[in-house]
Amino acid sequence: MAQILAIDYGKARTGIAATDDMQIVASALETVETKNLNAFLKKYFSENVVETVVIGLPTDLKGNLSEIETDILKFIENFSREFPEIAVERMDERFTSKMASYFISQSGKNRKHRQEKSLIDKVSATIILQNYLEYKQK
Repeated sequence: MAQILAIDYGKARTGIAATDDMQIVASALETVETKNLNAFLKKYFSENVVETVVIGLPTDLKGNLSEIETDILKFIENFSREFPEIAVERMDERFTSKMASYFISQSGKNRKHRQEKSLIDKVSATIILQNYLEYKQK
């Protein structure tokens, strides 16, 4: 089997999470500056077998897409051209940042660590990936 990667795409930073090769466990991987995302992915794909990339779908409570969706669609278009062998899936990412902040606070981290945006981004990506794994099992 191969890994599944999740991306919590942001204007400045992007959180990344990955499964193990058996696609059982979702783990926070990294937060990278979005401008360096393609370079990170090229390196990661050269060292790991990835079959699917799950990208968060940013919507509000009413189901309306947020304005970053335009940037995400451009990213997906470029990604699909550069890595045509890797499937792209979308997963609702509503509340993932709030959930990430909550889980971090429950982990015993001090206030400074709880508010660290890069930690929130990669935990959010992990939540997106875990939700995707649960969705796939249905």
